[in-house]
Amino acid sequence: MGRVPPRPREDPHPVKGVVRSFAYAWEGVRYAWQVQRNFRIEVYLGLLALLLAFWLGVGLVPVLLLLGLVLSLELLNTALEALTDLASPVYHPLAKRAKDTAAAAVLLASLVAFLVGLYLFLPPLLARLGLS
Repeated sequence: MGRVPPRPREDPHPVKGVVRSFAYAWEGVRYAWQVQRNFRIEVYLGLLALLLAFWLGVGLVPVLLLLGLVLSLELLNTALEALTDLASPVYHPLAKRAKDTAAAAVLLASLVAFLVGLYLFLPPLLARLGLS
């Protein structure tokens, strides 16, 4: 492994430190995109929801908030899985519990997003299709 980069808050140039912090964060997003199939699926579904919101004239704020919630929890789940694998490279029931519980948080948020999506999208979709 290489040397540890300086912490952004310890950088003598504060702007460089902030820029470096954002770069680290985007590395995390890029990592999740590359290795987490579910993250990619959730991004695609979120883009689909945004396009549908534009087409149906549904408010973007609730859609963006739900999308941000699901993607943020997926990123936290990815981080927890990596940390759990580091701490417990061999199977351990508590490591499994940690991973399963983090995945459950994503599942619960996804179910809520789906139900709120039905509430938001179904009436205008039925009206647009002439079925209401």
